[in-house]
Amino acid sequence: MSFLTMLGPSPDWNVGLSAEDLCTAECGWVQRLTKDLLPWDAGTDSGHSYESPNKPTVPQERIRPLTSLDHPQSPFYDPSGGPITPLARLLVERIARKGEQCSTVPDTVDDIVAEITEKDIEGDSTPETCIYSNWSPWSACSSSTCTKGLRMRQRMLKAQLDPVVPCPQTQDFEPCMAPGCSEEEASPCMLSEWISWSPCSATCGMGMRSRERYIKSFPEDGSSCREPTEETEKCVVNEDCSPSSCIVTEWADWEPCSASCGVGMKKRVRMMKMPASDGSQCRAELEQVEKCMMPECNALSCMVSEWSDWGHCSVSCGVGMRVRRRMLKTPALPGQCTEQLEQVEKCMMPECPVDCMLSEWSEWSECNKSCGKGHMIRSRMVKQEPEFGGVPCPETVQRKKCKIRKCTRGPRASDRKKTKQDATERRRGKVGREFEFEEIP
Repeated sequence: MSFLTMLGPSPDWNVGLSAEDLCTAECGWVQRLTKDLLPWDAGTDSGHSYESPNKPTVPQERIRPLTSLDHPQSPFYDPSGGPITPLARLLVERIARKGEQCSTVPDTVDDIVAEITEKDIEGDSTPETCIYSNWSPWSACSSSTCTKGLRMRQRMLKAQLDPVVPCPQTQDFEPCMAPGCSEEEASPCMLSEWISWSPCSATCGMGMRSRERYIKSFPEDGSSCREPTEETEKCVVNEDCSPSSCIVTEWADWEPCSASCGVGMKKRVRMMKMPASDGSQCRAELEQVEKCMMPECNALSCMVSEWSDWGHCSVSCGVGMRVRRRMLKTPALPGQCTEQLEQVEKCMMPECPVDCMLSEWSEWSECNKSCGKGHMIRSRMVKQEPEFGGVPCPETVQRKKCKIRKCTRGPRASDRKKTKQDATERRRGKVGREFEFEEIP
């Protein structure tokens, strides 16, 4: 047996079974099979939550089971890595058997008849050629109230010895009512006295009125009370309904009782749809207030209010917790009320920003020059890149100037000046010699 059911909404999650074998070793069918269904990812769409936008997975991946550590935004996420709670439980149960089991047949008819107890035979009007199993127990009644319902039992046809003689149905039905509804089973209810009749629903002519009483204690067997707790009857207001009367809406539903136990008040209202045609004042009643009876306060050891709305998540990003509470509506002795008054659950917020993280600065390098002006550097490494809007990384390299000593490329300047002067004088002496004349007397 195989089947697949899509979870919606979801990216591409599903539950199902694949090639589940329902056969027994004796070539029959299993009587009962129970399987817990866990979520799987079909590998066609990417997403981490039920309402993730459609985003096809390229390339498509193989189908795989979801785990509790897939992603923090997953509804199945559990930081401890525990197992996922099953989404559903499948129950396959065989309710009838017809025909032969493969090609096997009983060795003899006596073998089949031997399986039938004397209790099955007594009072059974079925043909002797029809061999059945025992009747199953009666099912629960289809009615949970004191109205009539049906319950069912079943049996299996093991063999039909004469194909000409038909075998009756394998199911049997009979009428039933919920537990405690029959007179011999019913236990008494304790009811309060009737409260006074409500005002008539009509301001003129004929209307309806009602009265109520409350249940002081339920039957000991836990069944419901059959006695009515509300009565209605017609009422007549001694006032003619003239055409000049104003027109009003129907009464709204009664508001909740002002008390959670004991005697309180409740109210209902209606509105004027059209004033009287003659301009007279509308005399119709637009608001009704009456008493309401709730269970006696001392009979209720533990009454709680409705759950409040979920509070804010404890964190602004990442995984946090949120709380909702309810209160005791009636006083209770310590340890008398076991109702849970606080619930806590996980809440998922957007991913927290991750700032850039850097290592410490390295030592300064040596100067890149052996003389004159140069520079040296130091650096640091990126240990964590920024994510989700975190602080970006600052500079990772710094430079600064360095000066060891002056560079000397030849003789000093004073020596070069002196050498230049000597060369000039030598040139002058040479020229004098070339043009030196001796004076003749």
